[in-house]
Amino acid sequence: MKNDLASIVSEAAARDPEAVAVRAPDGVMTYGALDRTADRVARALVSLGVRPGDRVGVWTEKSARAVAIFQGVLRAGAAYVPADPTGPPARIAAGFRDCDVRAVVASAARAARLVEAGLPASPLLAADARAAGATAELPAPALFWDDVEAFPATPPDGVAPTGEDAIAYILYTSGSTGRPKGVAISHRGARAISSWAARELALTPADRLSNHAPFHFDLSVIDLYAAFSAGASVSIVTEWASYNARQLVSFLMGERITVWYSVPSALLLMMERGGLLEASAPDLRAILFAGEVFPVRHLARLRRAFPDARLLNLYGPTETNVCAFHEVGEVPAGVASIPIGRACAGDRIWAVTADGAVVRAGGEGELHVEGPTVMHGYWGQPPQGQRPYATGDIVKLREDGAYDYIGRRDQMVKVRGFRVELGEIEATLAAHPDLTEVAVVVEGDGMAARLVAHVVTTAGRRPSLVELKRHCAERLPRYMIIDEVRVLDALPRTSNGKIDRRDLMSSGPREER
Repeated sequence: MKNDLASIVSEAAARDPEAVAVRAPDGVMTYGALDRTADRVARALVSLGVRPGDRVGVWTEKSARAVAIFQGVLRAGAAYVPADPTGPPARIAAGFRDCDVRAVVASAARAARLVEAGLPASPLLAADARAAGATAELPAPALFWDDVEAFPATPPDGVAPTGEDAIAYILYTSGSTGRPKGVAISHRGARAISSWAARELALTPADRLSNHAPFHFDLSVIDLYAAFSAGASVSIVTEWASYNARQLVSFLMGERITVWYSVPSALLLMMERGGLLEASAPDLRAILFAGEVFPVRHLARLRRAFPDARLLNLYGPTETNVCAFHEVGEVPAGVASIPIGRACAGDRIWAVTADGAVVRAGGEGELHVEGPTVMHGYWGQPPQGQRPYATGDIVKLREDGAYDYIGRRDQMVKVRGFRVELGEIEATLAAHPDLTEVAVVVEGDGMAARLVAHVVTTAGRRPSLVELKRHCAERLPRYMIIDEVRVLDALPRTSNGKIDRRDLMSSGPREER
């Protein structure tokens, strides 16, 4: 078996071409159909000038077609760059510019919006039919989906097999400098994590995995590629249904999901408002969660409701995908948290104190990771190589060898499962002409988490919450838009002159707008 993502579907198709690979709102796609469509996409991209090592920006809704597009990009020897379907064009265009995409896959209308937002006109593979995009201003060259379906369903000529250290995809995450960072993941890294998950879960072709996470979020990698590794199927949750509690529970039961994977806040929503704890889901045998802390008292309720299902707490930043996990058995009364566990997928993890010493049992330090799942590097920066990745997460080493998560070393936080650098939100708000100082904090956790901006305004100017939300919406994804603004005369400072965030978080509202 090859150690790349480009062959993962063709391997499954060779075993059973009639098995269902993807169930999505745009239809059911077998492995044979997915394999053929991916080859056609690859040929179309090559005809547009895409070459091995290029990047291809993909801005589409979640669908079976989108999955085929990802595979097609890989078969052309390129790396795909998935963008948030709900994100502002300016942000999407900035990411595509940053990694110098060779071509774009999007609807004709979206492609036009990217050009308006400053993306240089790139060869376009329109993800919609010619009739649907006939009125849009399109770059030349451009192909529509009708054209894609006319290409032969065979691998493109002249594309050499992809090396395992080549970049498979780039995920843009929130950046502390105000500029998103492109995390480049190699084929080897993606196969390592998906193969580990398939083995750990003992997946078979009879399994049905959920895909709750958006494709630009690293949780989706296991959803798709662990399923494909085992010849199982994946059922896609659309963006508009991702936080509709009753629809999610109905989806889980109706699709007969055997393995569910999401952020804890989605599960909490399903528990509190969707009736998950009372649902009949006899096929569900494993529940995976990652991206944020799962409150123990609610996890205990989930454990009682599904006593026979495996509960796995997965841990890892986007730069490593999953590098550690802990299987939850009984949840003891009185515990404050559950461990993030031990290393997995061939990785090695350890913690280091502030003075550089390796942490011993009972001690705390910053978690470091090395191994196959560690990123190729940040786009535009030197490759990570064999260097360990310092996560910025503070952990405690337990006596049994597992790790407990303590908190962050910097301002990166998780809001409803999404990674957010508060510095990026602050930089965006600071660009507003009516604001002179900005500090953003998170109040609450899980689905109750709120982004609160504390601001000092220009003399005589007091922008409204609606105005500042609109300012953010034009530059940031939805999950990074502030929920509340508090106008202050001055931001509190510590003795060394830094903004006193503890004071902001503990003092409550000064003035709400």
